[in-house]
Amino acid sequence: MAPAAGIDLYWLPLGAGGHSVRLNGRVYEHIVARRDGRRPLALYHSALVVTVDGEGYAIETAPIRRGDDPGRGVVAEGAVGSAVLRPLSVFRYELRCWRGGRIPDVEEAVESPRRLSSAEAAARRLLDLVPSVPMPVWGRDELGTGDMWNSNSVVAWLLAASGLPAETIEPPAGGRAPGWRAGVAVARASPVEAAPSAPGRGRAARPA
Repeated sequence: MAPAAGIDLYWLPLGAGGHSVRLNGRVYEHIVARRDGRRPLALYHSALVVTVDGEGYAIETAPIRRGDDPGRGVVAEGAVGSAVLRPLSVFRYELRCWRGGRIPDVEEAVESPRRLSSAEAAARRLLDLVPSVPMPVWGRDELGTGDMWNSNSVVAWLLAASGLPAETIEPPAGGRAPGWRAGVAVARASPVEAAPSAPGRGRAARPA
């Protein structure tokens, strides 16, 4: 029987299902590892499935692609690389809260799912916070945290803002989750009060 409520975290290898993203990630990690004087680590992208009243909501950030399901629950969009390039869809990312949806390439997830909470109140609060997620430029440190903003930042922000101990969560052994610290830092620095909403109610996209 499916749980009535819960928050599950998924760790997916960076670029799962996309060879160019995976290659670019490896090149990036080799450069950073050389700079930091350490060995390269596996990079991970995180996503959530939040269950309320027995129904799951897939929450993650993703690039905007033609042909994607129009009912994928897009909540907001942000720029990639530079705000100047935002008018071009290829340089935008989107935040999804997809009722009944699934995480692409979830079969490649590692050490997942991780059940973080089975409390209905925590799950509802996290869903209510989704429209409030900051959407700064992806891959930059516009918010001054010392870490870039990306998909991991969004998940970490949602968990921390929901009152869960996001700062203690680690990626799979031998891996790294760039951007996670940024999400935790922003959530701790500027607490947000969620506006209650009924699960399943339409969540319109907002400008970043």
